[in-house]
Amino acid sequence: MSTPRTPYDDWRRLDPRTVLVTALVVAGVVAGAALPAALGLSRWLGLPGAAFTVAGAGLLIVAVAAGADRVRWHRTRYRIGEEHVDLHTGLLLVKRRSLARSRIRTVDLTANLLLRLLGLVTVRIGTGEQGGESTLELDPVTRVEGERLRRLLLERTATTPPGVHRDGELATLDPRWIRYAPVSFVAPMLGGAAIGAVMQISDWLGAQGEVIAWAGDRFQETPLLWVIVILVAAALAAGAIGALGLWIEMWWNYRLEREPGGTLRVRRGLFTSRSISVEEARLRGVDLVEPLGVRLFGAARLDAITTGLAQDHEAKNADHNTVLPAVPRPLADSVAADVLREAVTPTGAALTRHPRAARGRRLRWSLAAALAPVLLLTLLGALLTPVLLWIALGLAGVSVPLAVALALDAYRGLGHAISGRYLVTRSGTLRRSTAALERAGVIGWTVKQSYFQRRAGLLTVTATTAAGGGAYTAYDTDATEGLAFAAEAVPGLLEPFLERADGAADERSRYKTDGP
Repeated sequence: MSTPRTPYDDWRRLDPRTVLVTALVVAGVVAGAALPAALGLSRWLGLPGAAFTVAGAGLLIVAVAAGADRVRWHRTRYRIGEEHVDLHTGLLLVKRRSLARSRIRTVDLTANLLLRLLGLVTVRIGTGEQGGESTLELDPVTRVEGERLRRLLLERTATTPPGVHRDGELATLDPRWIRYAPVSFVAPMLGGAAIGAVMQISDWLGAQGEVIAWAGDRFQETPLLWVIVILVAAALAAGAIGALGLWIEMWWNYRLEREPGGTLRVRRGLFTSRSISVEEARLRGVDLVEPLGVRLFGAARLDAITTGLAQDHEAKNADHNTVLPAVPRPLADSVAADVLREAVTPTGAALTRHPRAARGRRLRWSLAAALAPVLLLTLLGALLTPVLLWIALGLAGVSVPLAVALALDAYRGLGHAISGRYLVTRSGTLRRSTAALERAGVIGWTVKQSYFQRRAGLLTVTATTAAGGGAYTAYDTDATEGLAFAAEAVPGLLEPFLERADGAADERSRYKTDGP
């Protein structure tokens, strides 16, 4: 495709090789299902007849899929106009969709291995609003065309934000970062999924009983406790291997750069390449995320807090807001400063500690959660069998110290501060989050105080914003300190309510003093 002489396009088509891509993908799926289908049909048709039938059916499925995609290609057009991006598609029911260029926030490029081999990409153009109607997808176009669309649509109002930090490369892949993959929460999840997959596949094949019997024979002479330990270790090992593979696929070839005009671009992926763009004009801060396992090894990842970024379901699953994977904490702070164009990162600011009453609340919550199953097992043991009493004792010996440790860690993680243009909040233990939110991006405050918080002199203040998760909270602050923090962070926003509350308090005090 030739580039037009004007900045606006006539109607264009997708790349015609989309038909080849569809045929190859469907052929791969058919090939994977062909063997079990042929073996199943061989009982009635014999092996040669079953193979012939499956091959014919497979060719028919591939031909139908390729034909349908040929029709889709023929009936799909897109155009970049002066004010809108238009997409027309459909045969009997023609869909005409249009996005205003002024509302476009993201132009992301994705290419799986097959698309990469053919030099193609899928382009997702989005406004960042809720729902599928806020996104146009061009699947596929050439990589050159995808890059042209990205530049054309994102540089329409490009202005360089003030700051001292450089353009160009901000961070690139260090293979040593992979050591943090096995200690993330992904590893145990993948380990459990692996065990579930083995049991499910064996059930499909009608061999689940044999698998269980085989495992029972292997551990016939092994005490139950050691059986549990070995199975958990095997699941964690499988999960760690899976986490390593997933990390390599997601983050290989990683590169974070700032392009001229003020656009942050993240490129990553081994087999499936991804290019994600974030306009700095929409950036409202960063979130330094430290899952427990990663934090124990002194690492953190960095997420962008930005408006209009990947609000639809598919984009959320693609981790569009992560600009840096788990890396050593000092490097994460350094990259945060570069991203925000700050000399000193606000994520490293000294935070105001919360009162000890907040520690007591976390201890009570954790102990209640830990002791509830212990009490239930104790009750059942008293009614049914003493074995449950021993199980309850063992569970208490493990869960109570763990609950206390997590509660104390959660309390140590609480904090808030104001650092230059940013307000900073930190909370969490299993997933600790240090969010630096631009004060100008706060559109409101929510102040909550339960009966028990009021007795302890605490309250919770939440900054609401149109960016990121929409709310960033300082939990269980001192009542006076929390209100002062909110008032100082965004002057003029909370003062009318504080004055009204003070006036009501004075009125109540006067009534109690002078009234009947």
